[in-house]
Amino acid sequence: MRVRLGQLLQSMLMLTLLSGQAYAQSISRVPPTTLQTLLAAPSPTPPAGAANADVTLVEYFDYDCPVCRHVEPALRKLLATDHGVRLIRKDWPVFGEASEYAAYCSFAAAREGKYQAAHEALIASRDDLDSKEEVRAALRAAGFDVKLLDADIKRHAREYAAELARTAGETAALGLRGTPGLIVGNQLVPGGIDYPALNRLVAQARANR
Repeated sequence: MRVRLGQLLQSMLMLTLLSGQAYAQSISRVPPTTLQTLLAAPSPTPPAGAANADVTLVEYFDYDCPVCRHVEPALRKLLATDHGVRLIRKDWPVFGEASEYAAYCSFAAAREGKYQAAHEALIASRDDLDSKEEVRAALRAAGFDVKLLDADIKRHAREYAAELARTAGETAALGLRGTPGLIVGNQLVPGGIDYPALNRLVAQARANR
């Protein structure tokens, strides 16, 4: 497995953010109009969690982001233990062409009704997804016919590109500088977060409704 300097730096940042309350200093409030706009935006991938949730989370992530991979278990635990939350995942491929391709593959898998399987295969990859072939290998291992995914991407490339452009516009409006970025209720958390802190933010969001 290859490890890049940028990934090492992000991993170090994640450890800093997850120690104590360092992350809390960076939390900011999302303006109501901005929040309403991004929640209303259509998505090529289905949300996870409760259909009638009282707290909605939005995650901006990259499949090749090591911090995103470390945050994933906390999100899964929250979804498994709190049946009043909904999670909207938004692909923000900041690591380059392979990350963009991984996002496109997840969109194509969603058209087949297999988004969750594709998401889990990519976000849980033990290898860096630095090339398209590494993305394909992760998906093949999960049972996907990559040729079918590529055919879908070819047909819907403009639509998928527009989706990523819209997401990039959202992150710019939010002032995010890298992945991950998480909105809990109306609170924006840049960087890593652990389950206890995530759970507290959900509780605060409920209390402030």
